[in-house]
Amino acid sequence: KEDVGLRFKAYGWHVIDHVDGNDINAIANAINEAQNETRFPSLIICKTIIGCGSPNKQGKCSAHGEPLGIDEVVLSRAELNWQYSEPFKIPDASLIHFRKAIERGKTEQDKWLKMLENYKTAYPDEYRQLIQDLNSKLPLNWDEGLDTLFTDADLKLATREASGQIINLIAPRIHSLVGGSADLAPSTKTTIKSVESFSADCYSGRNFHFGIREHAMGAIANGMTLHGGVIPFVSTFLVFYDYMRASVRLSAFMQQGVIYVYTHDSIGVGEDGPTHQPIEQLAGLRTVPGLVTIRPADATETAEAWRIAINNRNKPTALVFTRQKLPVIDRKTTSPACDVKYGGYILWQSSDIPDIILIGTGSEVHIALESAKLLSQRGIAARVVSLPSWELFEAQTEEYRESVLPRNIKARISIEAGVTFGWERYVGSEGVAIGIDRFGASAPFNVLFRQFGLTSDRVVSEALKMLNR
Repeated sequence: KEDVGLRFKAYGWHVIDHVDGNDINAIANAINEAQNETRFPSLIICKTIIGCGSPNKQGKCSAHGEPLGIDEVVLSRAELNWQYSEPFKIPDASLIHFRKAIERGKTEQDKWLKMLENYKTAYPDEYRQLIQDLNSKLPLNWDEGLDTLFTDADLKLATREASGQIINLIAPRIHSLVGGSADLAPSTKTTIKSVESFSADCYSGRNFHFGIREHAMGAIANGMTLHGGVIPFVSTFLVFYDYMRASVRLSAFMQQGVIYVYTHDSIGVGEDGPTHQPIEQLAGLRTVPGLVTIRPADATETAEAWRIAINNRNKPTALVFTRQKLPVIDRKTTSPACDVKYGGYILWQSSDIPDIILIGTGSEVHIALESAKLLSQRGIAARVVSLPSWELFEAQTEEYRESVLPRNIKARISIEAGVTFGWERYVGSEGVAIGIDRFGASAPFNVLFRQFGLTSDRVVSEALKMLNR
């Protein structure tokens, strides 16, 4: 039998146990005690009886899953000495009680507004910053330098590393940006280096250490955005998204702009093996209504992904990054990275009228690029579409989507290191989805990509078959 109170005491919490959950005075006393404890967080454990007051359903699961019924309601009123027989009758005493609560609330609000006005007078700069943060207003030029951060075409950089550089570029400018991880910050590259860690002794800290508690981490971030004044990002490996699915779902449900940073996004994890290699998680993220998922192809797309996420204050964003290093796409010979805002765009093509369209996300965009150039050497006009965000792409006009993926081009191949589920939307009934519909294996990532057929040779072979060449 678990002793919940003892567990929380071990965490260092102040625990108030054995409170009768059906006794209003006992609950009020416990709340007062918790409010007076300012050194530690408090846990109040109330014991209740399900269906309390119902003679025939008290203490039974039927009190939860079934309505009481008219006869049982009559008996319950008698048991509880409830003198009002009219359904939903609100006694005058109750109305008076709640109206007093409204007055108390107004008094407290007036006190707070007066304190805010005094703060404005005493600390005008800090006041402006506070109001800006509470209204989710970003400082001017917060993203200055993002466009030129990764201009070296010879550079190879994991998108998680690029993300870490971006965080540390923008965090000094956006004071409301706070972040943390589920005990993986050195790996997810999410430490804000210029600030302290948040703790009981340092409320100004902006790095949060959530421990290996993915669900709690997401729930806490939801609470932060609901309160307002901060822009939280939280991080872990993509394979551990499943542990926090409910929190992500609630972010989307409540339209809260939490930023979820998921790294180690595929079999590119390598030797850690199938337990740490996400296969179905990316598809799972895409099934959440209202969640914007972005899997950038390189450092330049990563910069644009962060720009989108920071500006996206009414929806959560999932940023999905690689462990393995990737080339930085040469933007002198391809479309600009700012096209990421469309969710999908023509990255490169050998002709305005393609014979085949190759669609990729993340690290597999590089396979698509290599394959397209090999096909062009054979006289086959190939178009490469980078599709980092299905949600953003679907939000574009039909005209734009048609310009990127014309209906009359039936020869299409998608390349993504995850399940092929969902890709029929973009490759159609005549296309081919190259992916991984089984769990991974333990080996160096380049070996695994060959083993699972995520290669330019495979793409070219499929293209030639499709085009009967």
